[in-house]
Amino acid sequence: MKPSKTSKAWMQEHLNDPYVKQAQKDGYRARAAYKLTEIDDKDKLIKPGMAIVDLGSTPGSWSQVAVQRLKGQGRIIALDILDMHPIAGVEFICGDFREAQVLKQLENSLNGKQVDLVIADMAPNISGVKEVDQAGAAYLTELALEFSRDWLKPNGNFLVKVFMGAGFDAILHDMRQMFEKVVTRKPKASRDRSTEVYLLGLNKR
Repeated sequence: MKPSKTSKAWMQEHLNDPYVKQAQKDGYRARAAYKLTEIDDKDKLIKPGMAIVDLGSTPGSWSQVAVQRLKGQGRIIALDILDMHPIAGVEFICGDFREAQVLKQLENSLNGKQVDLVIADMAPNISGVKEVDQAGAAYLTELALEFSRDWLKPNGNFLVKVFMGAGFDAILHDMRQMFEKVVTRKPKASRDRSTEVYLLGLNKR
């Protein structure tokens, strides 16, 4: 099948993207690494000794950043529906976060111990239908928030990708109930035209 003009234009933009070039140079698996790097530089979320869960981890750039910043001290458990090439220092679970048995597997690996930080750069498979995609994204965020409610330590932090639109206000409301402070972050590596922003819940009540 011949690539469409749109996909050609996207590929051209992608290849010329300074963050894509920088990621290749720095050994990161995706440009998304710089989103977490910028947020963590500002908010100091990742510290050696922490236990971190990375939801929607594949291809693994957020886990790569987390590993570097833990400096060999701490634990990272990553989960994604797509397989992820191994990263030293990261335990990976392949499965659909929306399925109860996969969530149970993640909970079992925690062995009853709560975590310091949950990071979630998840997005649903895009259908192209705006309402469907927004609902799918909101549902993933709700699941991540629910997981954090059960498994984040008191004063733990939660960083999640959300999309402006339907469901955003409800997510913001729920996070404000759960955390002492909730802030919005739009890192420079997040494309201007994208409706994605990151909500950061600080100090779980």
